Amino acid sequence: MDTSISAAMSLATSASVAAPAKSANYRAAHKAAVTFEGQFISQMLSPMFDGISTGGPFGGGEGEAMFRSLMIDQYGKAVAQRGGFGLANAVTRALLIHQELKS
Repeated sequence: MDTSISAAMSLATSASVAAPAKSANYRAAHKAAVTFEGQFISQMLSPMFDGISTGGPFGGGEGEAMFRSLMIDQYGKAVAQRGGFGLANAVTRALLIHQELKS
């Protein structure tokens, strides 16, 4: 049994290590671009809610103030998933072009 382990170890250490091949993975690039656009939209929407009070008879109080940023993030993600502003398509193209230049 000891000889099989040493044979496997010598085989593993003598094998050449190749870097993974880069490929134009559209699906992964588009997913990253949509995520980026969602964050961009969230940052753009955030100032719209700064002046809105959470108090009063119909306000959510401290709970609404505490979780408002999470709600805005979800708004940004929802807008981006439904097409957004078209920023994701441009970012996807740029990511794929950049990947091709690095190859």
